[in-house]
Amino acid sequence: MRETEERRAVLFADVCDSTTMYEAMGDAKALALINRLLKLLDKQVNAHSGVTVKALGDGMVCQFRQADEAFRAACDMQAAAARLGADVKPPLKIKVGYTFGPVVLKDRDVFGDTVNVCARLVALANPSQVLTTLQSVEALSPGLRGRCRELYATRVRGRSAQLKVCEVLWRADPDVTKVDASEAAAPAAARNWVLKLTVGGDSFLVRDDAVFRIGRDTSNEVVVATEHASRMHARIFNRDDHFVIADQSSNGTFLMVDGSTREVRLRRSEAVLGERGWIGLGKSTSQHGDHVVRYRLERAG
Repeated sequence: MRETEERRAVLFADVCDSTTMYEAMGDAKALALINRLLKLLDKQVNAHSGVTVKALGDGMVCQFRQADEAFRAACDMQAAAARLGADVKPPLKIKVGYTFGPVVLKDRDVFGDTVNVCARLVALANPSQVLTTLQSVEALSPGLRGRCRELYATRVRGRSAQLKVCEVLWRADPDVTKVDASEAAAPAAARNWVLKLTVGGDSFLVRDDAVFRIGRDTSNEVVVATEHASRMHARIFNRDDHFVIADQSSNGTFLMVDGSTREVRLRRSEAVLGERGWIGLGKSTSQHGDHVVRYRLERAG
């Protein structure tokens, strides 16, 4: 098998909340709709001189020779998904991440750090969102760079430097919120605290400028090896001086805040964590076990 190194744009696209679709619509109808969507997405990839490398569950991996081609394909893929999903209940949406950089090409597949970063981006993306990196934006032609905005910097496992995440504004909508990504924009109080997570005797610190993913898959920043957790179960990040947890799992995330008498179950929703408490991945925190994560705020060192 021939192996070469080249610079390529890599794009990941995932169907959002497909589990809910299968539950609400039935397996046959949901599968037919998702397959129809994936064919539409593949058509947009081909239209922009790209190649669909492989399918990953309810998603796809693509590669392009130029950053501009991936940019335009990502925008048209979101537009195609929006048209198809306009009248579908529950909503049919996709999230997209793409990067541009060196890759190893081997037997039609792509490998390397550029691919790994792309997988992280699509995990961070919200429904109907396209995320990329500042480095990928700089590889675009001048006319397309203006359709991107810098969001935040985050740490990525295996990299010493932070990754600067940018959003692609794919909609023809002038009503866009201006994002101030400068360090000065963050409240001073937010930079004085970190969130300490403890699970299975190991501890992790979530800083205000990082996004931590929790789940069963080894690519997460916090790996919780329990059958009740999803591969990518939840994200923790800082928003407006508060640490927030966002569930993206099949079984839900259970949250018990110290001092509260009621446990909250999150299903594809978010909650502010507060000063300390417990997080249950897929099961109640009252059922002690390896699915429970302890958290608390601490002063930054």
